[in-house]
Amino acid sequence: MKEYLPILKKSNLFQGVTPEEIESMLKCLSAHMKHYKKDEFVIRSGDYIRSVGMLVSGAALIIQEDFWGKRSIISEVLPGNLFAETYACISSLPIEMSVICDSECDVIFLDFNKIMTVCSSACSFHTRLIQNFLSSIARKNMVLTKKMQHMSKKTIREKLLSYLSAESLKSNSSTFYIPFNRQQLADYLSIDRSALSNELSKLQVEGILTYNKSKFTLIDNVPNH
Repeated sequence: MKEYLPILKKSNLFQGVTPEEIESMLKCLSAHMKHYKKDEFVIRSGDYIRSVGMLVSGAALIIQEDFWGKRSIISEVLPGNLFAETYACISSLPIEMSVICDSECDVIFLDFNKIMTVCSSACSFHTRLIQNFLSSIARKNMVLTKKMQHMSKKTIREKLLSYLSAESLKSNSSTFYIPFNRQQLADYLSIDRSALSNELSKLQVEGILTYNKSKFTLIDNVPNH
C-alpha cells in the first residue's frame, strides 16, 4: 500500500496525518487492499458490510437498481473517496446500493470498529482520524442534499441546468468538465437518455450553453430560460 500513501495523505480521512503515521494507522485499522476490473462490483446491494472502502486508483460509481434493473447513479467515487460508511455503521442491515467499477480499481478496506475505537496504544492521531471520518460523512450528506435539489426540479431542463450550474460553481468557471458520460448523466438525474440528448441540443441551439462530450460552457448573457 506504500505506493498509495500520496493519495491517502490527500484524502479527507487522513487530513493532517503524516505518511509515517498513516502507515502505522493502516496496521491498526486492519487495512487490506483488493483489485477490481472494469464493470466488476465492489459491493452489491444486499451485502452486509463491516468495513469502510476507500478508492485509491481508478473510478467507481455508487448505484441503485430497481426491481426491473433500471439503474440510478447516486454519485461517483474517485481516488481518496470513502464509500459505504453509513452501512458500516449499521452492519446489521443489508446495504441498499451497489458500488461498481467504472475502470480498473484498487480499493483499501478499513475496519469500521477500529476506526471508531481508540487503539490500545492510544495513538495521538486516532482522535483526528475519528474527527476526519465524521467530517467525511457530513460532506457526503451535503453531496446527497445537492442531488436532491437537482431531482426536485420538475422538468428535464430544470434538472439539467440545476446540475450544470452546480458543476460550474464548483469549478469556479463557466467552462468545466463533468465526471459522467451521457448515459451516466441520464442515470444520475433519473431521466431518459434520448430526452437528455434532445434537451442538450435545444439548450445549445438557444445559446444557453455549448458542449462537446464532457466539456460544457454556460453562457451568462442570455435572458431567463
